[in-house]
Amino acid sequence: MLIQESPVEEGLGMAGSLFWLSDAAWAAIEPHLPKNQPGARRVDDRRVISGIVHMLKCGGR
Repeated sequence: MLIQESPVEEGLGMAGSLFWLSDAAWAAIEPHLPKNQPGARRVDDRRVISGIVHMLKCGGR
């Protein structure tokens, strides 16, 4: 499964999995993201994409 159910619903607890994306999904996405761009320090891409998936799945409730 590329996008997991909620990490908490999967029984992993909050510390078990902080990301909505499986390792396989992340391996497919990561090569398409920019690397070493000048400018402000980058944040963790996986956390950002997981946040976007969370908002899309939960609707901002």
